[in-house]
Amino acid sequence: MAETHEIDAVVIGAGAVGLACARALALAGHETVVLERHGAIGTEISARNSEVIHAGIYYPEGSLKARLCVEGRERLYAYLEARKLPYRKCGKLIVATEETQFAELGGIAKRARANGVHDLRELTKREALDMEPALRVEAALLSPSTGIFDAHAYMLSLQGDFEDAGGMIAFHAKAARITREGSSFAVQVEGAEPMTLRSRIVVNAGGLWAPALATRVEGLDAAHVPTAHFAKGNYFALAGRAPFSHLVYPVPEAAGLGVHLTLDMGGQARFGPDVEWIDVPEGTEPDYAVDPSRAALFNDAIRRYWPELKDGALAPAYSGVRPKVNAPGEAAADFIVSRPETHGLPGLVNLFGIESPGLTASLAIAEMVKEMVEE
Repeated sequence: MAETHEIDAVVIGAGAVGLACARALALAGHETVVLERHGAIGTEISARNSEVIHAGIYYPEGSLKARLCVEGRERLYAYLEARKLPYRKCGKLIVATEETQFAELGGIAKRARANGVHDLRELTKREALDMEPALRVEAALLSPSTGIFDAHAYMLSLQGDFEDAGGMIAFHAKAARITREGSSFAVQVEGAEPMTLRSRIVVNAGGLWAPALATRVEGLDAAHVPTAHFAKGNYFALAGRAPFSHLVYPVPEAAGLGVHLTLDMGGQARFGPDVEWIDVPEGTEPDYAVDPSRAALFNDAIRRYWPELKDGALAPAYSGVRPKVNAPGEAAADFIVSRPETHGLPGLVNLFGIESPGLTASLAIAEMVKEMVEE
C-alpha cells in the first residue's frame, strides 16, 4: 500500500516556473515537494527555447504577460547578478525591412511604453546600420534591456535554493489524481515510489500537460480548464559566426515573433522559432525532430533582414513546443493563473498557457502564486 505523507505544499512540474514557485514557497517556510515525471529538471519547455530575457515589449497593455514580464525581467537580472550566473544584456533590434512596416513598428513602441518599458529607442536606417552593417533595414527599435542567459544554470540555482530551504524534488513521479479531503488535497503519485501526498497547497505548473492534469482534480469544474493546443517552434543553427552583436527580430507575425536571430552565451547564432501547429495526444511525447526541409522557409524569412545569408549555411538545431491556450487563427491568449477565488478550491493554483515570456517572468509568477496561496 502506498505511503501517505503530510506536507504543506506540492508543486507539479520542475521546469523554470515550477522550480521558482517551489523556491518561493520553501523560502516562505512551507514544507514543499516538487513532483517531476521526468528524471531531471527542465527537460521540456524550459530546455527548448531561445534563452532570451525579454523586455516586455509586445504584450497587450494590462495583460499578465506584460506585467509579469517587466517585473520578472528586473527580478531575473538581479538574481543572475547576485549569484554570478552567466548572462549578457546584449540588446535587441526590432527591424522594419519595408516602409509599410513603419506603422507597426510605431505601434510596438507605443505598446512598450504602456507596459512600462521606457528605454526603447527609435532608430533611423543609418543608426541601425551603424550598429549592425549587415542588416537590410529601413528603421528599427533598439531594446537595450533585452538579454540572453544560461537557462539551465538558472534552473540549477533555483533547485539549489529550494533544496537549501528544505524542499525536495521527487523525480519519475507523476501526479495521477488529486482529490479533496476536508481542507486539504490528496495527490496520488505514480512512478518509482507510489505515494499519497496530503497537502493544503497544490500548484499545477505542468507546462504542456497542465490542462490535462487539471482534468484529474476532483471537484474542479471543467469550465476552468482551457483546451490545450501545441505550437512547435523549430530552430536552425548557423555554420560559422554571425556578423551581429545584437539579437535581431523582424516585426511580429501571427502566433509568434517571427524567425528571429538569437545568440547563445558562446556567440553561436541560431534562428527561430517558426510556428508549426501539432497534435500531441496525452500520454505521448512531442516529436522534437527538426525537418531539414524547413530550412528553405527559414532562408526566405531571414534574407528579408539579412540578405547575405549563404545557401546551405543553416543546419537543424532543436525544437520546442509552446503550451497554447488559443487555437490556430485565434488571437494569442494571455497567461492564465487560475486562482482559488476563481475556481472555488482553496489552496489550488493552475498555471495554463505559460509560454514565452514565462522563463523571463518566472520569479514574478512565483511571487504571485505564493501570495495567492498564502491569502
